[in-house]
Amino acid sequence: MNILICVKQVPDTTEIRIDPVKNTLIREGVPSILNPFDGYALEAAARIRDAHPDTRIVVVSMGLPQAKNALKECLAIAADKAYLVSDRPFGGSDTLATSYILSQAIGKIQELEGKFDAIFCGKQAIDGDTAQVGPEIAEHLGYPQVTYGLEASLEGNVLHVKKEVEEGVEILEVGLPCVVTFTKPAWDPRYPTIKRKLAAGRAEIPVLSAADLTGIDLSRAGLKGSPTKVKKTFVPQKKTGGVKIQEEHAGDSARKLFTLLGDAGII
Repeated sequence: MNILICVKQVPDTTEIRIDPVKNTLIREGVPSILNPFDGYALEAAARIRDAHPDTRIVVVSMGLPQAKNALKECLAIAADKAYLVSDRPFGGSDTLATSYILSQAIGKIQELEGKFDAIFCGKQAIDGDTAQVGPEIAEHLGYPQVTYGLEASLEGNVLHVKKEVEEGVEILEVGLPCVVTFTKPAWDPRYPTIKRKLAAGRAEIPVLSAADLTGIDLSRAGLKGSPTKVKKTFVPQKKTGGVKIQEEHAGDSARKLFTLLGDAGII
């Protein structure tokens, strides 16, 4: 089986602070990490390879040259090959433009690596939380898709995907080729081995530019090809207030709460 995983390098949102004057994110000094949901997709592919050792795992990321760090992390964990898609015309792409560029890159990578049986993505990136790129890639390629995957297993030419739903989980069958996006499962991703980490540090990661993607329509890439326009970003004001009810007896607290809610027109 041949699996491609789309990954993204994102700022560690646990380290981001807010400028108290400008109400904007302070990105300086914030470390970049592999998007956690993409890590779950990588682990899902690695578990398929555990059961089917002939499985090959390729990762691709679109971004600035420093995104190679995230790709090398994937190589250290489980990936066999990595590609970076990077060029000035791609800058400022929204989710639609990003998914289009990646779909074109996938076509090029398939020329080099062979056709992919499945494309795995994280359900969303923690710096944007749109959850759009994976499904949009499926639409560009015309592939069936399953979202909110927890686990995946290969049975013949069919992928069995355990999918998270509001009521619990569902088991779906999807034909190949397909796109699956993954959310957080019950287990943690595996750690890299020393041997793989050393090999990843030495690995050369090919960079695909616009010139390499034959047939790409650059009017659909970058700011020019992005219909999403961000007019304003701001930090919501922290709400203060509230009422603390603490009477000697629970019944008295309940009656006071009932009166307050009635006066406010809530009940």
